[in-house]
Amino acid sequence: MSGGVTSNIVQRLWGLCNILRDDGITYQDYVTELTYLLFLKMLAETGKENLLPEEYRWAGLTSREGEALLAHYRTTLLKLGTTGSPSIRIIFTDAQTALRKPANLRELVGAIDKLDWYSAKEEGLGDLYEGLLQKNATEKKSGAGQYFTPRALIDCMVRLLQPQPGEVVQDPAAGTGGFLVAADRYIKARSDGLFALPKAQQEFQRRSAFTGLELVPGAHRLLMMNLLLHGIEPDSVKGGDALGPDGEGLGQADLILSNPPFGTKKGGGRPVRSDFTITADTSNKQLAFVEHMVRALKPGGRAGIVLPDNVLFADGAGRDLRHWMMEVADLHTILRLPTGIFYAQGVKTNVLFMQRSKAAKGATKAVWVYDMRAGQPAYGKTRPLRAEDFAEFEAAYGVEPNGTAPREDQGADGRWRRFTRADIAARGENLDISWLRASDEAAEDSLEEPEDILDAIRVHLAKAMAEIEALAGEFSPDTAGVEAAE
Repeated sequence: MSGGVTSNIVQRLWGLCNILRDDGITYQDYVTELTYLLFLKMLAETGKENLLPEEYRWAGLTSREGEALLAHYRTTLLKLGTTGSPSIRIIFTDAQTALRKPANLRELVGAIDKLDWYSAKEEGLGDLYEGLLQKNATEKKSGAGQYFTPRALIDCMVRLLQPQPGEVVQDPAAGTGGFLVAADRYIKARSDGLFALPKAQQEFQRRSAFTGLELVPGAHRLLMMNLLLHGIEPDSVKGGDALGPDGEGLGQADLILSNPPFGTKKGGGRPVRSDFTITADTSNKQLAFVEHMVRALKPGGRAGIVLPDNVLFADGAGRDLRHWMMEVADLHTILRLPTGIFYAQGVKTNVLFMQRSKAAKGATKAVWVYDMRAGQPAYGKTRPLRAEDFAEFEAAYGVEPNGTAPREDQGADGRWRRFTRADIAARGENLDISWLRASDEAAEDSLEEPEDILDAIRVHLAKAMAEIEALAGEFSPDTAGVEAAE
């Protein structure tokens, strides 16, 4: 999120939630309500109201009062879900308001209308919307953290993987679109806002460069709003399940950036994919997402994937997946992320960086591991993740302008180590590699906020549950008898 005007507006918008408490509005209802209204206002401010039928534009709300206003708003939500452009219909499908008091709707409309939109446009309305999503994610009462990856981490991954004009960028678990928006921003910053590109390539970037899926309807709605407000109108970012037939239809990509959901498929279900050979019999979603992403990479394609620790050490399908992945892709880098980043999911995480090989085997020769976790402060509300936290890792990784020298192993006392393919094979394909003994507990001792302390406890409990689930996935009722007999 950019400057002070944006931050102030987000704070003001969030503060309006208090007004609506007597209307029975929850945090999540409020954000949904606010995003409908904010989106309509932003279309007016950006000159994109041609996407809407004239009678259902922002002026229709500001010109009414009382019951007439509430009735018109309800009609607007209904009509926009069935008329207008395809993108608008997706956003407003099944939309309805939880507001019951016309005075509260008038309060929201009036407050939004009076914001400093001139200054907000100078800083970027897309950034304003993302700021609201970020605020929603950090408010634990909203329950939205599962959809939000810290922007400092996203921007680091984008800087290292460097998306280019003409490339297809995919996120099979797109959430609210953070990775796709960041990739678009990176490309535009280096292409004079795309104006330096030929007309056909500008159209490709706007409509075809980004592909993805989001399973949760509410998150998909926020995703489509976010993309449209950043000038992206993709034909291939849809609602659906990447672990089902929808995922097969995504096609291949030059670059994949993703933070797939943690846990197991509901009811212990398996992926429904005719092309899966490694994870077809496991309910572990992360393993299945990895198989999808490796298969979806074009030869020479690159990926940055956020994954929990259990993917690095799980036996059975997990071990088979890692072996296959390192055969067909060069898994050149693993970043061990610090604690406290994904408290909503409650697990410790990593970023895997890889490049799909053109050969069928032997792609990974060595894996470089950067430990950003051991001996580091625990992150949380009192210590948010920042861009500068990744500076040393980015320099070691080799990103310009700092990464001009070859990679250097820092030894047992450093954070940056190289492990050969033979080293990893000797570990039973276990990639959960740590060597620095300054433990996470030392970082947790410095926590002060009760919320952060409670979240640290949740991390340990959730990691234990993740390990149990990963083990249970390997001993499902239909296979347990066979494995026991063996």
